[in-house]
Amino acid sequence: MKKLTVSLLALMLIATITVKAQVSLAAKGGLNMSNLYGDELTDENINFGFNLGLALDYEFQPAMAVQTGLFFTTKGSKVTREIEDLLSGDFTQTLNYLQLPVHFAYKYEVMPATRLVFHAGPYIAYGVGGKSELTSSDASISSNKVFGDEPYQYKPFDAGLGLGVGAEFGQFLLDLGWDMGLVNISRIDDGNIKNQNAYLSIGYRFN
Repeated sequence: MKKLTVSLLALMLIATITVKAQVSLAAKGGLNMSNLYGDELTDENINFGFNLGLALDYEFQPAMAVQTGLFFTTKGSKVTREIEDLLSGDFTQTLNYLQLPVHFAYKYEVMPATRLVFHAGPYIAYGVGGKSELTSSDASISSNKVFGDEPYQYKPFDAGLGLGVGAEFGQFLLDLGWDMGLVNISRIDDGNIKNQNAYLSIGYRFN
């Protein structure tokens, strides 16, 4: 009898959690403002890009949720560089990643159907392509090989921490955030290069 009572209570608890939990899927996209940082990097120009993907929100309490998803996001840098005293110009590197964040979110209701969302947590990402381009008044040189084993290429794996603040207006979403890479992606011996990216995105929640 005791075992039956415990089992029934466990089933009721699971059912209650399932009812309270809300899972929603949203499409999101927006603007990226990125740069690479490290010991030997001093240029602070912004490389503009974009982010696009599907976001999953698991709201296990009325004010708390776990947010994840899969996003295509562009990072990189834009610097002024000179090659062997022969050619100088703007050197732009665009690094394309598939990125998976896992954030804990706290939601504060400011009025009916409108909530502020504060979120933070880790992310992992993997490089899937990109482009390096040197543009000057004399010539333009480009390469699509940004990830690889050569010293001038980057390691594809990246991971770091992110934080942000957003808003929910019914089914419409707004998010402002920042990701800081913690993994050295440089192939150069004793090199130290990491990603950093600020983003602004909008979204639409399907359910």
